[in-house]
Amino acid sequence: MDLRLNFNEDEANYDKWRPTYVSELFDEIIRFSGINETKQALEIGIGTGQATLPILQTNCKLTTIEIGERLAEYSRQKFASFSNFEVVNTDFESFCGNNNTYDLIYSATSFHWIPEGIGYTKVFDLLKNGGVLALFWNHPFVNRTDDLLHLEIRKVYNKYKPSDKQPVEFDKNDCRKIAEVIKHYGFTNSFSKLFFQTRTFTAEGYIALLNTYSDHRTLPANVKNGLENEITYAINSFGGKLHVYDTMDLYLAQKP
Repeated sequence: MDLRLNFNEDEANYDKWRPTYVSELFDEIIRFSGINETKQALEIGIGTGQATLPILQTNCKLTTIEIGERLAEYSRQKFASFSNFEVVNTDFESFCGNNNTYDLIYSATSFHWIPEGIGYTKVFDLLKNGGVLALFWNHPFVNRTDDLLHLEIRKVYNKYKPSDKQPVEFDKNDCRKIAEVIKHYGFTNSFSKLFFQTRTFTAEGYIALLNTYSDHRTLPANVKNGLENEITYAINSFGGKLHVYDTMDLYLAQKP
C-alpha cells in the first residue's frame, strides 16, 4: 500500500488535529510571489486544506492536487464556496498540467513523498518564467530535556520503539540540504526562513494527532496500543496537558 494513502483513512480526524501554519509564513509567500486575482497557483498535496485558505483568499485561481480520494472530496466540499478553487484527485507524478502555466506552486509537508528528480523537474516545467516555488514543512518536537513530561514520553518510546538515534529539534542548519537541492534544479533567488509555534494537547487530543501520521498508524497493533496507553497515562499524570513545539521551515525560489 502506498503510505500516502494512510492519510485517506480518517479525513475528519486529520483535518481536526493536523497543524495549520502561522500567518507570517503565508505573508512571506504572498509577498515574494505577488500572487493575486490575475494569477494561477498550484498546491501539491492539499490533504484537508491546512495550507489552502490564505492562498485562496488572494483570489488567484487555485488548482490543488490530492492522491487520496476521500481527502480530495473532503477538501472539495470544505472550499465549495470559492469559485476560484478546484481539486484534481491524482498524484503529482500523474498530474497533467501545461508547462509555463503557474505563477506559484507550493506544497505543505508533502513534497518529500515525491521522488526528487521527478518533483523538482516537473515543478520547474509547470512554472512560468519568474514563477515561484514555495515548499514548507512542520516539525513537531516532544523531546525537550527541560520538560519532565517530554522525558516520560521518551521513556515510553524507548520501551516500545527503541532506537540508538535520539530525536533532535529542527534548526536552521537543517535547511541547508533542501536549499542546495532547490538550487541544483535551476531555481534562483532562493532563501529559507523558520517560524515557530507552541500547541497544547490533552492526552486524548495528542493520541488523535499521532493517528494522523503514517508511521504511527502502520505500527504493529501491540506496539501502537502500548504506546498510546502509556503516553495517555504519562500526560494525565503530569496535569493532563502536553506542549508540542513546532518549527516550520519555508523555502522560496524562482524559475528564471
